[in-house]
Amino acid sequence: MAKEIWDLYDRDGNKTGETFERYFGGYKHIPEGRYHLVTDLLVIHSDGTYLLTKRSDIKDVYPGYWEASAGGSAVSGEEPLEAARRELFEETGLTPDSLELVGIMFKDTSHAMYYSYIAKVSCDKNSIVLQEGETTDYKWVDKENFLAYVDSDEAMTAHNQRYEKYIDSLR
Repeated sequence: MAKEIWDLYDRDGNKTGETFERYFGGYKHIPEGRYHLVTDLLVIHSDGTYLLTKRSDIKDVYPGYWEASAGGSAVSGEEPLEAARRELFEETGLTPDSLELVGIMFKDTSHAMYYSYIAKVSCDKNSIVLQEGETTDYKWVDKENFLAYVDSDEAMTAHNQRYEKYIDSLR
């Protein structure tokens, strides 16, 4: 596997010129006041259903959890939209019809600067291609089941925070 290098950013979202080489659990060792760019995508099908994917048991964050997102860290030189499109394709095999930025959030504990998008797709719902080491299963759920998932103990709290305004608008 090739080395994954991340650009580091300051609290204002500016590149610092510093980089960090990714390794398992390494995000904990990013210097204080520095952040790596992470994209997060909530995938909505044109029929109104939401994509949930199950995280691999070998992930260092939320192993085995279902999540209502695709995404991951941008590699050095990538802009947020470029990273979002790449991560969505790598994890699901999908290309979005559109991407709408719905928020930018800094998280000090993970040294991450999250760019959160709504990704609209109109694909064959059985065309999902899971990425080995990232995801192990998927399902499409309607709005009611999406909200039930979000409100459950199974949901990733951090994800809910990043999409709070959108989730509130569904209620």
